[in-house]
Amino acid sequence: MSLGLIIFLIFVGLLLFIIEFMLIPGITIAGVGGAICLLTGIVFAFVSFGTATGLVVLGITALVMVVLTVLMLRSNTWNKFMLKTAIDSKVDTVGAEEGKVKPGDRGITVTRLAPGGKVLVNGEYFEAKSVDILIDPKQEIEVIRIDDNKLIVKPINK
Repeated sequence: MSLGLIIFLIFVGLLLFIIEFMLIPGITIAGVGGAICLLTGIVFAFVSFGTATGLVVLGITALVMVVLTVLMLRSNTWNKFMLKTAIDSKVDTVGAEEGKVKPGDRGITVTRLAPGGKVLVNGEYFEAKSVDILIDPKQEIEVIRIDDNKLIVKPINK
């Protein structure tokens, strides 16, 4: 067995371990393949070149594995790969800023509020939540306040 093939097997094994650690977490084919490549390379080093060379190859491989593990666990290593943009938008906003809905507006329930559901206020459909009670469909409601993307409503007692 040539020294080049042994080095290649160990390099492929280390590369598969890095792929296992960074891209495919868990015990997958990359991790098992990396272990097989590393063990095969080390065993071939012992068989082809003797005990002294085998121990050197084993020691260097273990040292490289420890260094790679420490580098991968450092937080600064991952800063190069991280997305650094902030998401400041909101989903399904009620539109209080545009004046579509304001506290005191009245509407009707479309679905049962148990405690959440859909309401029709000012001709538009919104997600709503009742304060303490369940409200059946087609009941008149009043908007008490607006929390982020939900209307907080109460039934209108006639």
